[in-house]
Amino acid sequence: MRWPKRVALALAVLLVVPATTGAVALRVGYAGTIEDGTRTRGRDAIWLGHAWVDGRKKDADLRAFARQIKGTGLRDLYVHAGPLEHDGTLPASRYSRAAWLIAAVHREIPGVRVHAWLGDRLATEGPAGLRLERAATRANVVRSAAQVLDDGFDGVHFDLEPLHSGDSHYLTLLDALGALTKARGKPLSIAAHQIDPLPGQHAVAGALTGHPKWWSQAYFAEVARRVDQIAVMSYDTAMPLESLYGGYVAQQTTLALEVTPKSTDLLMGLPFYHENKLGHREKAETVAAAVRGTRLALGRTDLHREHFGVALYVDFAAEESDWTAYREGWGCTTSASCDQG
Repeated sequence: MRWPKRVALALAVLLVVPATTGAVALRVGYAGTIEDGTRTRGRDAIWLGHAWVDGRKKDADLRAFARQIKGTGLRDLYVHAGPLEHDGTLPASRYSRAAWLIAAVHREIPGVRVHAWLGDRLATEGPAGLRLERAATRANVVRSAAQVLDDGFDGVHFDLEPLHSGDSHYLTLLDALGALTKARGKPLSIAAHQIDPLPGQHAVAGALTGHPKWWSQAYFAEVARRVDQIAVMSYDTAMPLESLYGGYVAQQTTLALEVTPKSTDLLMGLPFYHENKLGHREKAETVAAAVRGTRLALGRTDLHREHFGVALYVDFAAEESDWTAYREGWGCTTSASCDQG
């Protein structure tokens, strides 16, 4: 019976020691003093649900939203205008009230930009979905982007998942989209997967589960070089404690800062929603923890970086406590605006 016991002990050591070491590292990363100057740069964003473009939201809703964000650093609205069809096309009927929203935002909240948030499930881990390896599909996606810009959106934002690290077809698509948006003078932004917390972790996760959750840091850099904004989906981390989640966000912020061009807006995602499931614990993944982790990493890594902000996910699930944590921790342009919020 010695050998089974020894094998079991060895496996336990292999699993427990790295996890324990990682937890300690994250907790240490969450400690320390927040540097002065790690506040909003006025480049923040929020993901908004489909109700804003399908007729459910009205003028009164927009006026209330304008009051909600007054004095904060929010500049960009990622408004869900999709989803795309699996062939990359986009029926205009899916965003029938977009013209009202764009005009109302420009009137009520001058300086705020309205982006069309487009996306679809990719056929990377199952038979159904959008296939980036098909040139015709990529061409349709570019035409869909041109379509929403023609219809008055100030920019286009893509969220395609699950997108595996190293996908060259995605880079090809971004090159084509970038050529379109630059010619139009409009911003191109994307929602990005998290970066390997340990080198090669996406490959290990892919081999074990078929779902390589993370991107390599090198691939993240390739994507960041091709867009005007990159928003890291720094939530759904499975962290059990607030301190570990905050430390994880700090780590993700540092990894992203190291490879994102100075000219690209880097936005770290804040969890404006409340769920308890395998990959997300409401008590752990808080806005306050994410903001603290973001500020700690910004102060340590690139204190004076201007092209930086946070992205709030998502408006329809947010509670007032989330808005308060954002305003007080990060998002007020002045102390007076914090008091007004």
